[in-house]
Formats: sequence, structure tokens, C-alpha cells
Amino acid sequence: ASQQLHFEPVGESRVLLQPGTEGMAGVIARTHSFSGRLLRASPHLGLSSSNDRKDMSVFLLRAAHYLPRSRKHFLESQTNVHPIPQRGASHGPFNTPPSAQYVARMVGISSMMKLPVHETAEGLDAAFVGVPLDTGTSNRPGARFGPRSIRAESIMVRRYNSSTGAAPFQSINVGDIGDVNVNLYDLKDSCKRIREAYQKIVAFNCTPLTLGGDHTITYPILQAVAEKHGPVGLVHIDAHTDTGDTALGEKIYHGTPFRRCIDEGLLDCKRVVQIGIRGSSYEPNPYKYNRDQGLRMVPVEDCWFKSLVPLMSEVRQQMGEKPVYISFDIDGLDPAYAPGTGTPEIAGLTPSQALEIIRGCQGLNIVGCDLVEVAPIYDASGNTALIAANMLFEMLCVLPRVKCF
Repeated sequence: ASQQLHFEPVGESRVLLQPGTEGMAGVIARTHSFSGRLLRASPHLGLSSSNDRKDMSVFLLRAAHYLPRSRKHFLESQTNVHPIPQRGASHGPFNTPPSAQYVARMVGISSMMKLPVHETAEGLDAAFVGVPLDTGTSNRPGARFGPRSIRAESIMVRRYNSSTGAAPFQSINVGDIGDVNVNLYDLKDSCKRIREAYQKIVAFNCTPLTLGGDHTITYPILQAVAEKHGPVGLVHIDAHTDTGDTALGEKIYHGTPFRRCIDEGLLDCKRVVQIGIRGSSYEPNPYKYNRDQGLRMVPVEDCWFKSLVPLMSEVRQQMGEKPVYISFDIDGLDPAYAPGTGTPEIAGLTPSQALEIIRGCQGLNIVGCDLVEVAPIYDASGNTALIAANMLFEMLCVLPRVKCF
């Protein structure tokens, strides 16, 4: 039927596929009824069984993008009123967020930017993936709820970056592949699960954009990324260096991921920059290890009251053309802007400086990104998660192959 049936303008078809007060159940029921009438009106097709009717219903729902995309939107040309909202990019092969002009923001599954949810990264160029783990936190827990809160606030993020001109959803195929099934009772087992999940993601040549979760998760992610790409450069926004060795006798927690990465040769230390570092310390020279390893550190004092555009020009030269990973700890921002985190430090970066850092990565060979340490319970306004959602969108916008309009 999807290949042979010729659709004449049908007055009620527009209403048929618009969700009313009865919700999706009503849409499905009306679609199923309409399918039966269409088939009865087209006896030459020889389609009359209940299965044929079900197939037609599925086709109609897919065409209106209430089910995963399979064909171009066919009803748009049938009427002169507003088009039915689409899940796929208009006149293109890529997923795109629905417009709030046609679908209320609070309607639908709470995926990242309301993108289609995929079971795997197959067929995707970039994928949002959640890692709801906070077993490695040293102060306030709650980052396990970060992915859900970021997705919820992402309904305010739209399709195009009007500041930079980036059009990611017209350039690459992006989806949400859900969360890694972590083990909240065993941090080492969780790291194993994360590594294995990301090995599958990168095997599809898909760039992961991660919603954390505490910063422990970056260690197993980089294990998978470096296995594919070799040692990577790192643009690290954070209040802390996360290069500690042990705490309470444990070598894996959110204060040690980059120490473990250096131990295993996952990072190209000459291409690592850490921006926004600050806070008191337990030792008189807390950054000796970092400097001994050749890491570039940019203390927050060097960022106060200035644009970071000149800094990022230097960083792009430092990173060169080799693979680069971006890791953004939300506590890199001042807690006045992002209080919803576990280890806040005063006098941090501003959101506008964070935008300059991420936008300054455009043109780099970015092979993965994460945004970690959002603990929504400490910010009832949701602003921390809203900033996080926007920063992840900005990371998406600077990926290779993303075009500008």
C-alpha cells in the first residue's frame, strides 16, 4: 500500500494525525479507523485483511513521524495549513528535533532534544548517551540523575545555532541511544560496562556525546575512544584537574580519571589543556604532577574578566589535526550559574566563557565529548541542567562534518 496507493486530499486527514486531548491512544485509534476506510475505498489493491489494515496504520503513523521515519512526509502537500510536525529533517535523511510551533514542548518522550530514541548507534553519526552513575563522587551525590534532568531541560534547545550558523541536523544523523546500564553497587564493574558500551558505539563510527554522571565515567569512555583512535588530545573544562592518585585507598573515583588515563597511555599529554582550575588544596604544590606530565593548565585567575577567544586560538594550534576529546565538568562554571553539582568551587568561569571554549574547538578533529557532574537536586530552578543541555548542543555544533548555513 505504501508504494501503490494514491492519496487524494482528505479533509479530515489533517485532524486525524494531530494528537488531541485523548493523546496518542486516540491518534492510533483514529488512524486505524481511517486505514480501514482507505482500503475499502481502494478495492483494486486487493488489501482487505486485518493485517493489511494494521500495516496501513503503521505506514500513516510513520509518515506523520509518530513512529520511526521510513518515508518522506506525504500529507504536507495535501493541504495548505501548517504541516504535521516531523521527526526527520525536512526534505532530508536526518533526524531533527520537532518544532515547538507544532508540538508542545512537554509532549512526547523525554529524549535529548526530543530526538528519536535508537537501540544502538548503528546508522548514526553522533549519539547522545547517558551514564547515570555517581558512585565515584567524593562530596554531594546526585549526578546519577544528571542525564534525566539534562534531557528534560533540552526541550528548550532548538535546531539551528543562530550565533555560529551551525546546522547539525541538516548535516549529520543524530539520535539518543538511551543510558548505559551501570552497576550502582560496583564502581569497577560499572567502568567495565561503560567501556564495553562505548566500544560498540565507536565501532559504528559514531561520535558519542555523553550526559553524566560523575567524572569517573570519562576514564572508561576514553579507554574505548583511544582503543579506536589512539592517544587523544583533551580539552578539559573543570574546577579540578582530576589527576589525583588515590582516595581512601581507591584508585578509581571522580578525582582520578585522567591520572588513570595517563597511566594507560590514553592521552597525548602534549595536547592536553585544562581550563578553569581553582580551589584550595591539601598540598602546597597540588599541580606538580600535571606539570611534570607536560599538561597545559589554565588557572581560573587567568580567565577572569576577559574573553577566552585568544586562548582558544592557541589551543587549536596545540591540538593540531589529531583526534581530540572534550570533557566538560559543570563545576568549571561558577556556582552562581551552575549550583547543581557535587563539588562546587567559587569564582569560576561564566557561561559565555564556556561558549567561547567550545566554539573555539570548531575545526578540531573531535572524536567524543562529555558533560558531567550535573546533580539536579541542588538546583531546583533547573538552570544547571539547562546550561548543560545547551553546552552539549554547542559540542554537537562543532563536530566535524557539521555545516553552517
